[in-house]
Amino acid sequence: MRSSECWSVLSLVLLTGAAAFKINRGPSMDHSEITQMAILDAAVRTCRSLAEAEGRDFVFPPLPLTVTRVIAACDAAESTKSFQKAIKSIQRKNKRVDIRRLFNAAYHFDDETFEGGRKVITDGLAIIKASNKLDNFKAAREKLGEITHPLQDFYSHSNWIELGKEIPNNNLITVGTNIGNIDLARPTCQNCVGNDCTNNILEDIIRDQILTTGYFDALLSSKPAGKCSHGGRFDQTSDDEPIGGINKDTLTANHGHLHNAAARLAIAATIQLLDDIRGAAGDTDFLRMLGISKGSNKALCFVIDTTGSMADDILAVKAVTASIIHTKAGTRDEPSLYILVPFNDPDFGPLRRTTDPNVFKTWLSALNANGGGDFPELSLSGLQLALTGAPPGSEMFLFTDATAKDIYLKDTVLALIEQTKTVVNFMLTGSFRFSFRSLLANNGNNIPRTRRMSSPESQLYSELAYYSGGQAIEVSKDELSEATSIITESSAASLVTLLQAVRSPGKDESFSFSVDESVRNLTIYITGNVLKFTLTSPSGVSQSTNSPNESLATVKVVGNFRTLQINPTVGIWVIMLLSTNPYTIKVIGQSGIDFLFDFVQFFQGASEGFDVLENRPGAGGNGTLLLTLTGSDSGTVTDVSLVEASGSGEVNGRMETLGGGEFLAHFDTIPSVEFVVRVKGNTDSRSKASTNDFQRQSNTQLKASTLAITTTFDSSILEPGSSFSVPFTVTTNGTGGNFTIVATNDQGFASMVVSPVELADGGSANGTVTLTAPLNTPTGTAVTLTIRAESPGSTDTNYVVLVLSIVARVTDNSRPLCRVISLTANCTSVCSQSTWVVTANLTDANSTGIERISLQQGNGTLNTSTVLGPDGENVTLVMYTASCCSPDFELVAVDGAGNVGNCFRTIREPVGATVGPPVTSATTSSSTTNMSSSATASSQMLSSYYFWQTMFAMLGMMVTAPC
Repeated sequence: MRSSECWSVLSLVLLTGAAAFKINRGPSMDHSEITQMAILDAAVRTCRSLAEAEGRDFVFPPLPLTVTRVIAACDAAESTKSFQKAIKSIQRKNKRVDIRRLFNAAYHFDDETFEGGRKVITDGLAIIKASNKLDNFKAAREKLGEITHPLQDFYSHSNWIELGKEIPNNNLITVGTNIGNIDLARPTCQNCVGNDCTNNILEDIIRDQILTTGYFDALLSSKPAGKCSHGGRFDQTSDDEPIGGINKDTLTANHGHLHNAAARLAIAATIQLLDDIRGAAGDTDFLRMLGISKGSNKALCFVIDTTGSMADDILAVKAVTASIIHTKAGTRDEPSLYILVPFNDPDFGPLRRTTDPNVFKTWLSALNANGGGDFPELSLSGLQLALTGAPPGSEMFLFTDATAKDIYLKDTVLALIEQTKTVVNFMLTGSFRFSFRSLLANNGNNIPRTRRMSSPESQLYSELAYYSGGQAIEVSKDELSEATSIITESSAASLVTLLQAVRSPGKDESFSFSVDESVRNLTIYITGNVLKFTLTSPSGVSQSTNSPNESLATVKVVGNFRTLQINPTVGIWVIMLLSTNPYTIKVIGQSGIDFLFDFVQFFQGASEGFDVLENRPGAGGNGTLLLTLTGSDSGTVTDVSLVEASGSGEVNGRMETLGGGEFLAHFDTIPSVEFVVRVKGNTDSRSKASTNDFQRQSNTQLKASTLAITTTFDSSILEPGSSFSVPFTVTTNGTGGNFTIVATNDQGFASMVVSPVELADGGSANGTVTLTAPLNTPTGTAVTLTIRAESPGSTDTNYVVLVLSIVARVTDNSRPLCRVISLTANCTSVCSQSTWVVTANLTDANSTGIERISLQQGNGTLNTSTVLGPDGENVTLVMYTASCCSPDFELVAVDGAGNVGNCFRTIREPVGATVGPPVTSATTSSSTTNMSSSATASSQMLSSYYFWQTMFAMLGMMVTAPC
């Protein structure tokens, strides 16, 4: 039997336990594990659906599911790091609800806030769908993490499990439906008997199927008379009669005996939510939201000066783009996204994104070089727009021959570089010296610029490049085409950094780096003039600047930029650089082994654990890094260091293994200057062979700050034409004074903030930023707001970056209707020689209409047409024809509001029947189905082979399936 056929068999084994709702790992499952299990399951099924639609074979991964196994099954090895990053982002936002919204009952379904909890979920779902529609996947991921928390908490904090429910409550994700039988005035609990709360829910509540949740308050003990409490040591209401609680958050909670059942439905409900998002987005964009895409999974991002003197530069960009598209199309190095941001003065933008290389070439062809009479251009405005619109961790290229007119954006750009961990390379081709005579001769237009950019004027670009881990390449316009080879190399898949350093002023220094057996296409980049080098391999062979042959590396020099392309040998390499001029060195290669990292802060109390810092760590004290090793299920991290970016100093961390490829590195102090993160380890902890010893380094420089800036903004739906306030708090652990507050956003929305704010020594102050979204803002627009605090004298700064979604209020909440007219199957024992046919009518009850129809299961032929119905409504006629070898058919219809309907039919034997081949012949009469997720719940979620097998594996159970 095929693996997919096991799904219907395993749906018989619905009720076995599995999981839980703590904030951190332990014997019980937590929100992070629940979320990851659901994402892995949804990703596998989506990849299978795409493979089936494209006629490709699909091999299900072994169990238990892991990121690397799912990525291998999806044939998307280059997406390993971005998939892991997407999961971590969603988990982090989920976990943060327990830290920042602990006392907001609606985010936990506490205090019988059923409508409030559903509103959190459905408002968030509308934001996710609108964001995905405009490719704003980062905003979608963040909101997804936020709404999965209350969705999962419902099964732990309510009595849904105690009422004997065995499937998720689909109405939690559907507006205007009945959540359950709710009676807010009715007593629901009695006192627990000692520590035994097994039967503390009143018998009549169970008998009458009354839905309730526990009350929670960490400060006050009062609650409505006769109501259940949440329970636990931090819930003061649980000491007020009726005493005890009903939460199932852990195995040791008041209702911990039902913990596994609650967690199982929490996972299933999260899968159900993901399937709804998948239906609205389509399979390809759903996977893109999760960080999975074809090719290199890298964006080719250009920020281009379009003033008159840039004609040659634009031609060079067009040439290198055509070469990349031609040579990498259909390969693993093909870019998965193309981004273009033009700038000049007085304009910049718009940002354009596409997955179609031919569309990108069309955009480039339409660029015209003209204007630019006053010389400085809005380069940082264009760069800010690119940084907020490109996927985090991207690498981008800015082309200009002019200084920045908007230098006031420098610190905002630095904050965005640091927050997104983006690498920025500058291709600088001009000088800013021109004569008054040339100005008059050209009437102020198309001012001729000489061929070289002077160092003082390019210092801003160099600083930004070095801070991001990029290059500031100064060449003549004639040399630019040769220098663009870095673009081709940087667009390759799975690039990792082994070493990078900045030396200003320059000095003679020796740098070593370790190459493991996973590394290929090793390249060294060196920027700086009058530079000499000696490269030594692990075997002791050397090559110097003036060596007559290139025994170790192929060397190319253009302008101030030198590349050494090396055939990598496993072991320790050493390169000696000799120069008194400033220089940078960066060593990159291609490898599946890399790492993710974030600084974290710890919390105590009801939400004890740690949360990720989204800005600079505190100066003058200790710190902790959370690291995730990507690309290896058996690898380990042995050493983590904070290395000075422009010096030799470093701080070593104490390692703590969390499991699941995660580690904590604790540091007694944080460097007072800019630093990078260096990680060492072994790709296979089982063998620990020296050939597996790896070294990786972060690209973006980091810096500690004596300032902290935080916000607790409640990101509910923000509508076009509305103003909204974002509160923030600034704190200093140093000297007080008047602190400057700067608020900028990438959409040019009108904003207002009071600045400066006055802080006492070691004190704090509150402030508010007010933003106004224009009435014509497209729904789904993501606006990135950067709030920056600057100390007196501009000696220190810190920031907070928020991504806010602008979404029009949804009034259409009805799913499309599916009326199956007929199902005819004439299948023989040789399935490839026979077919089956389904015909159906689709209608949408509201004015938004059906926008998209697609197959989610089945690889047959789908034909559609539209006619007018008897009441003047549009009716979509559907005919599906497939080979009997493809026995399942699932149709997804999406209306203009993003409501998703699934219409499922199969010619398999019914669940519960003896397992055998597909039905040999069948004919069904017409039936009408509201295309809701509940109509296909058992086929989509509860029958998922990987869902159930992983659940069993988590419980240590052995299950034999007839597969």
